[in-house]
Amino acid sequence: MTERETLLLSSGNGPGECRQAVAHLLIRLAEKAELLGLDLDVAERAALHGPASAVIVLSGTGAAEMARDWEGSILWRCPSSLRPKHPRKNWFAQIFRLAPAPVAIRIDPETVEMQAIRAGGPGGQHQNKTSSAIRARWVDPEGRAWSVVVRDNRSQHMNRRVALDRLSVLISADRAEVVASQKAAVHDLHSQIQRGEPRKVFEGEGFREVR
Repeated sequence: MTERETLLLSSGNGPGECRQAVAHLLIRLAEKAELLGLDLDVAERAALHGPASAVIVLSGTGAAEMARDWEGSILWRCPSSLRPKHPRKNWFAQIFRLAPAPVAIRIDPETVEMQAIRAGGPGGQHQNKTSSAIRARWVDPEGRAWSVVVRDNRSQHMNRRVALDRLSVLISADRAEVVASQKAAVHDLHSQIQRGEPRKVFEGEGFREVR
């Protein structure tokens, strides 16, 4: 059974700079997941200056360890690029671990857009010569879209099966977070951004990790 972790990355009620921090964090999390050989799928809540929040599904051996390592308050020290004269330089985001969605939704494969792409990622130049990787995208009747990229296998057929599974898990996790937010269960989390004792600290426009 695939090891999976569901995370909520939130800017809380913070200003645009906190949403910029969320955008930077998504990049760092993707880099870390790739380094560890984990799959990372994201559903963002778009807002001005960056995502207000994002639901993340980590899959693969070591997903729980990575989730534990990143769970907590994140501090970004950087002068504001949105308000150059603003005296504040500390911006916070938070990563929460969420319970997995109780049931993964079923998606009709005929409604999923499948695109073959070059594999890329780990594996070097040899892997880049193949086009076995799959980008899967699904849009619900309300126009909300989700997508995943699968490059685990050399077989397109196998990658299509994996893509449908991961897409289903991501959509289920994202929808579960929406329902929980409507019931105030997760809404409270967005208000719980901790501004003391950050788990990780980043600095500057390059989002350099310093602790």
